[in-house]
Amino acid sequence: MIARVWHGRTKPEHANAYEAMLKPELLPGVGKVKGFRHSYLLRRDLGGEVEFVTVMFWDSIEAIKALTGPDYETSIIPEERRKYLSYHDPKAAHYEVVSVHEAQQR
Repeated sequence: MIARVWHGRTKPEHANAYEAMLKPELLPGVGKVKGFRHSYLLRRDLGGEVEFVTVMFWDSIEAIKALTGPDYETSIIPEERRKYLSYHDPKAAHYEVVSVHEAQQR
C-alpha cells in the first residue's frame, strides 16, 4: 500500500471555505478510482495560517498513475482551490506503508 502525502496552507479567513471544497472527497470522483483505499484530511491552526495535510492510501503507484498520469508526484490542485492557498507542496510525497496498527477490541 502507498500513502500519498501533501501539505498546503491558507489564511484563517479562507480555511473553512477551502476545507469545504475538499469534502466529502479530496478530488472529484477519486473514491471511484480503482486502487484507491481511503484518505485523511488533517487541519491545524498555525496562528497566521491554517495548514492542511492530505493523506491518501492507494494499492500501488500504478493506481495513482491511473489518476494523475505518468508525472504522479506533481500536486493536483484545481484552479478554484488554488486561489485559497498561500503555500502548497508542488509535489506529493509517496511512502510505502510498512506497518498498520489498529486498536484492539475491548
